[in-house]
Amino acid sequence: MNIQIYGVKKCFDTKKAERYFKERKIKYQFIDLNMVGLGKRELETVRNAVGLSNLINKECKDYERLNLHRIINNSVKEEILLNNPKLYKTPIVRNGKLATVGYEPKVWEDWE
Repeated sequence: MNIQIYGVKKCFDTKKAERYFKERKIKYQFIDLNMVGLGKRELETVRNAVGLSNLINKECKDYERLNLHRIINNSVKEEILLNNPKLYKTPIVRNGKLATVGYEPKVWEDWE
């Protein structure tokens, strides 16, 4: 298992995800989205697993500011996401080609 948790240190669900894997002694890598965003291939993998609309945090201030709600073209949305990592819902948890968005312990159990 190769777990990566993309999140923000202040996010409650990200902390819960980290705790989930720590308690089970499963090694994971934490990537702070405020410091490093998803790369193009990583975004592609996660998008294929969960869908693009599930990745976007519609509650984020930048969502309205960037008029993301008016953009129809998914490739344009992806480009905006790559340049604005604060738009992601967190945590994004990856295990190879599998991924989840948010706190999803029932899905993670199947990965063990």
